[in-house]
Amino acid sequence: MHCPGPTLVGPGQAGPKVFGVMERGSETGDMTAARSAIRRVVIVGGGTAGWMAAAALARFLPAGTSIALVESDAIGTVGVGEATIPQIRLFNQGLGIDEDDFIRATQGTFKLGIEFVGWSGAPDGVESRYIHAFGTIGRGLGLVPFHQHWLRHRSGGGARGLWDFSASALAAQHDRFARELGRPDLPSGVAWAFQFDAGLYAAYLRSYAEARGVVRHEGRVVAVGQDGERGDITGVTLDSGTEVSGDFFVDCSGFRGLLIEQTLHAGYDDWSALLPCDRALAVPSANVGATTPYTRATARETGWQWRIPLQHRTGNGLVYCSAFLDDARAADLLLGGLDGKPLADPRPLSFTTGRRRSAWVKNCVALGLAAGFMEPLESTSIHLIQAGIARLLQLFPQDCDSSIEAAEFNRQTTREWRAVRDFLVLHYHANGRDEPFWRACREAPIPDSLAHRIDLFRSTGRLFREGEELFAEPGWLQVLIGQGVTPRRYDPLADGLPAAQLDEFLSLARRHVEQVVGRMPTHDAFIAAHCAASDRMAA
Repeated sequence: MHCPGPTLVGPGQAGPKVFGVMERGSETGDMTAARSAIRRVVIVGGGTAGWMAAAALARFLPAGTSIALVESDAIGTVGVGEATIPQIRLFNQGLGIDEDDFIRATQGTFKLGIEFVGWSGAPDGVESRYIHAFGTIGRGLGLVPFHQHWLRHRSGGGARGLWDFSASALAAQHDRFARELGRPDLPSGVAWAFQFDAGLYAAYLRSYAEARGVVRHEGRVVAVGQDGERGDITGVTLDSGTEVSGDFFVDCSGFRGLLIEQTLHAGYDDWSALLPCDRALAVPSANVGATTPYTRATARETGWQWRIPLQHRTGNGLVYCSAFLDDARAADLLLGGLDGKPLADPRPLSFTTGRRRSAWVKNCVALGLAAGFMEPLESTSIHLIQAGIARLLQLFPQDCDSSIEAAEFNRQTTREWRAVRDFLVLHYHANGRDEPFWRACREAPIPDSLAHRIDLFRSTGRLFREGEELFAEPGWLQVLIGQGVTPRRYDPLADGLPAAQLDEFLSLARRHVEQVVGRMPTHDAFIAAHCAASDRMAA
């Protein structure tokens, strides 16, 4: 591969530091671009991953870097991931996207958490349910996290539930939402993400990226060129005969991994022994009732069903294991669990849970499904794309020899994916259901890293976040408690608060939550006032 010489940077507007780099054309960008030999970036594949990458690279790479995206209208995108976690707001803010405009354009709604139904079975005939709510749960005192005071309260016979102290949980329960709560001096504890049409989001980002110089090439890739000496990718040839050459490539080609696997042979770590579901069916349905500000994950006899409310429809799907459930029965379960009329036939998806052993090989980085797949149980699919883009921007190579950057990218990616994997495995391992699939999940071996975390929590309720892993203590706490993992003791430091002060402390925390939620309008009213799509009522 021939590396072109360095280029000069054209004029641009300086902007805030986002994802560890400066905005395209800023002061830092000028300094790095002068040394950079990477002048042509080619993204293979569109969809959510491709256009997220195109938008971010167009915003942040040094001016003078050309960005091309190759996709074919004849190749469909998976597009089942429509729910996100709060970090997506950082991505949109980094691009300078107006939140209300984005919501309108994507038929979006707001999301305060994920409600889990039936994962601990149905004691007394009533399905269990809990919510993994975003934001904080109470506030700690000194070295003692809030939940340790709550555990002490419960050990003494107190009746308050964990989610009584979560503003996001209470707002979700009452279908309420607001961004501005009138008390900037007092943290509300509320955090939110979005539920949106992934296809519309990709189209929205395409407009954004093309307006900033990204060139789209229509066509199927029929050949991939490689440098004979180094093995780097040099370009792709389309079915039209068009050749698109580049210095650096981003593989967003989906499960097939056209560049990262079929060309560069990265290898794949199969995690199906830990997460055995290998099929999904997706179907949209008509909206019924109020638009809930949360996603729902309902455990079924084999696997689980998602429900994601948008402005114009509701997204639904069933994730299941083909070894325990045939496709016809899966379709019956999915359609029987809808709360509105189906708007299409269920669309099937097959997958093997896992990840590429190396997401960066030679001069190619894989994002999205090309990098791997973990079921959307905790809405991590789009976040893992976002995290990969941020990591790529932080480590974007100066020249053709990117082995050092690739090693660090792969190290960080491996750590992040394994942490998310463990969090998902927890849901299956700590289930309380009695069907054969769920018994098998409960009895299957789990990673040592997860077993240690569960044992530590069972002992004294202690939780520790590993480095910069995605899910912090409140997330682990809610899933553990929600699925019946109860600590035997609480942290003895929590006894430092006298009993009367403990009661007052918890009462103040609860009143704060009630006051925050009491100021909120309904979710539908907020959308109507700020960001309703013009065709919201369309099917």
